[in-house]
Amino acid sequence: MHNPKKSPINFEVIAQDGEARAGILNTRRGLIETPVFMPVGTAGTVKGIRFEELESKDLDARIILGNTYHLWLRPGVETIKACGGLHRFIGWDRALLTDSGGFQVWSLGALRKISEEGTEFRSHVDGSLRFLSPEVAMEVQAALGSDIVMVFDECAPGKATHDEARASLELTARWAKRSRERFDQLQGDGSDKGAIGPTQPEELSGAQALFGIVQGAGHRDLRHESLARTVEIGFDGYAIGGLSVGEEKSVMWDVVDEVAPLMPPGRPRYLMGVGTPEDLIEAVARGVDMFDCVLPTRNGRTGQAFTSQGKLNIKNAQWTEDQRPLDDSCACSVCQRHSRAYLRHLHQSGEMLAGILLTHHNLAFFLDTMRRVRQSIRSGDFPKFRRKFIERLSASGE
Repeated sequence: MHNPKKSPINFEVIAQDGEARAGILNTRRGLIETPVFMPVGTAGTVKGIRFEELESKDLDARIILGNTYHLWLRPGVETIKACGGLHRFIGWDRALLTDSGGFQVWSLGALRKISEEGTEFRSHVDGSLRFLSPEVAMEVQAALGSDIVMVFDECAPGKATHDEARASLELTARWAKRSRERFDQLQGDGSDKGAIGPTQPEELSGAQALFGIVQGAGHRDLRHESLARTVEIGFDGYAIGGLSVGEEKSVMWDVVDEVAPLMPPGRPRYLMGVGTPEDLIEAVARGVDMFDCVLPTRNGRTGQAFTSQGKLNIKNAQWTEDQRPLDDSCACSVCQRHSRAYLRHLHQSGEMLAGILLTHHNLAFFLDTMRRVRQSIRSGDFPKFRRKFIERLSASGE
């Protein structure tokens, strides 16, 4: 049983440069340096890469994401419980964050029906009628045993009117309270399948951490209100949700500019589902600590590499005999070993290794970028790093 007097996570800001922060997030499964990029492992796998590679010096990912909605539908909670929780089921000993399923349910569009109680929808796996609520989302995440749990929220579309966003915010606030109450009960009754007991760092409780989510679409006043109401309930960390859902980029930055610096300074700040390498840098400059995005893995599978000079499409005929690596300034094992010509050949031949190697490189690029960001904040030259990084990407026409 966890000790309620101790905290499930410990977060300390160790350096600040403007709004940009470098910190240490201590979870029950190890230390994570922030700002951090978290690879997305939707169905209990980060697509196209083995966990050994994620743990290797090349990548050294300290935390990955799992997806409550997808894992709940398949293989199902009973299977994961029987296999001892998500960490044991997938063979990953480092930290795991699970999202609540709110975003996936939102993206089902017309296939879902939202009420005060929760959301009813048809499973994309077998068409069965399913119901997800704050309570169910907390129960599923306790069974998964993730180290960081997200509250169940309602995501308004990016271009939502003030009235639509207001209704969504109200529902999200009520659901956040219900999530908190059910989460606390589950922590008290031993439902958490990821608990690791007394081997725990002294100052931590061994319990799961719960993060709240700030909504309000592109409306600043609603974002302020959502933040105040979320902080009032009290969480271990705070996320900005409902961005990257179809709104203009400028709207996203207005919201992050407005909200991030007002979030509790002693708690991690998480911008959900964002983004490109330049988005990460821009969000760090506004005070964000945590990110996740499917881009490095998804784009890797479709033949696109992220490089310090911008995006590179491996399908282009110009690489047919090009013996250079994807990125001259990348030290990852793919760039040390393979040429653009070879990677193009693999992709054109439909070889699965093409997606595997591009995914590895892309994750290496994202994770290495975050390492360099942390270093620049600690040494006080983040503005210079940011300017140079963006200039190099712009010079390539990306």
